[in-house]
Amino acid sequence: MAIVSNESENLLTPGEVATMFRVDPKTVSRWANDGKLSAYRTLGGHRRFKEDEVLELRAAHGVFDAHGVLDERIPA
Repeated sequence: MAIVSNESENLLTPGEVATMFRVDPKTVSRWANDGKLSAYRTLGGHRRFKEDEVLELRAAHGVFDAHGVLDERIPA
């Protein structure tokens, strides 16, 4: 994990990513630990995720429900 000191990019917290995928923030941390999602560390040691990478992951692993609506959760 890289240390991020320049916040010019759109970085998301684990809670923000969790909201996008409708999962618990701990699940997002597990995805980072498993290499499914790249995490960066702030100088304070908190994880941050690049918004564009999160959106890419969401699109790549989206599942459509019976009504044709994209379900953004990542399959286990």
